[in-house]
Amino acid sequence: MSHDHSYSARSPKIRIEALEDLLVEKGLVDRSRIDNLIQKFETDVGPMIGAQLVARAWTDPEFRNRLLDDADDVLSKENISGAEIEHVEVKANEPGVHNVVVCTLCSCYPWALLGLPPSWYKSPEYRSRVVREPRKVLAEMGLDLDEETKLQVWDSSSETRFLVLPERPSGTENFSVAELAALVTRDSMIGVARAETL
Repeated sequence: MSHDHSYSARSPKIRIEALEDLLVEKGLVDRSRIDNLIQKFETDVGPMIGAQLVARAWTDPEFRNRLLDDADDVLSKENISGAEIEHVEVKANEPGVHNVVVCTLCSCYPWALLGLPPSWYKSPEYRSRVVREPRKVLAEMGLDLDEETKLQVWDSSSETRFLVLPERPSGTENFSVAELAALVTRDSMIGVARAETL
């Protein structure tokens, strides 16, 4: 395994890789199983599960209403289960309203819908600053919102996880659900980005 040596020896990335190397060397874990698990969370488990829900909500108003009213019921009926989605609420972005998700106490996050959480989501800086100065944090992440847009910050907890339903990009009226799902990113479902545009 090649390592990026631009990291400090004290960085979490290097320490995690060293721990993984040690566990493999001792025969306690199989590197291919670790790689397969990471691949599953990055591509199969999420964020594609969340992206498919968003794409369906964009094309089916009845499904959208059900998802916003009772996401738990929708997930149950769609046989979607997994890590940290015991209770989920979906918040819709719309013209003039933008939602963003944080977990101020730790890093509660709907793994089964969004896949692996980004490292910045767990950082103390994001967790504290996005509550105090959300517009500034989003701008630093590349999402500029005009001053007229109402910004709502949702604080995830062990009881409730949140998923943002991003706005559907214009020019996608004839897209299939699969084509739409390809425009939905993990970051857009956290609320720190918009869905991809054409």
